Amino acid sequence: MSAFDPLHRRRRKEERPQELLAAALELFVEKGFAATRIEEVAVRAGVSKGTLYLYFASKEELLKAVISHYLSARIAEGAAQAALHAGSASALLRGILVEWWGQLYDSPASGVFKLVIAEVRNFPEIGAFYARHVVEPAHQLISGVVLKGIACGEFRAVDVDHAVHSLVLPLVMICLHRHSLGACPGASPDNWHLDGHAFIAQHVGLVLDGLCLRPPAA
Repeated sequence: MSAFDPLHRRRRKEERPQELLAAALELFVEKGFAATRIEEVAVRAGVSKGTLYLYFASKEELLKAVISHYLSARIAEGAAQAALHAGSASALLRGILVEWWGQLYDSPASGVFKLVIAEVRNFPEIGAFYARHVVEPAHQLISGVVLKGIACGEFRAVDVDHAVHSLVLPLVMICLHRHSLGACPGASPDNWHLDGHAFIAQHVGLVLDGLCLRPPAA
């Protein structure tokens, strides 16, 4: 197919926003949001600065789009799957937090946590956007599963907010590690290397063991 073919050009135009988001995420994680110039994002994506502005009005809007694309959309998919789940609450939590988070850990999206935490105090608008579009829907999703488990007698009657934080915050931490000490070329593997997937699976298993009710010992 020729580069001048109308169908080829249309496909390229449709792909361009995702290419810009991928380039922005890479640079924001590598250099930090404040230190990244919009021109650098355009160059990495292979377009002009003017073309980038056709899709995103500012660097702040570009970062919001990165957060929405890489995290908010995934949470919405998880909520849709949870709504259709007919099995146990523990199986649903394991599916969301081990399978889904394992995929997130392997993807560039795992860098969004480091990016937001590093920049949120200097850009409070971004912090508010992240809280509204990531933290709140994720909390609602996980708390809904925990409440379902409590209601059906599968889970102990725990403080739901604390249970959600106990489940999720260590998973955020393993993503932060991957993009900080885990990415340091001079770090000793014995000291800094963590198997992210093994950590995620064990962590979720430990918390579920604490949540699940057991029959009293004989």
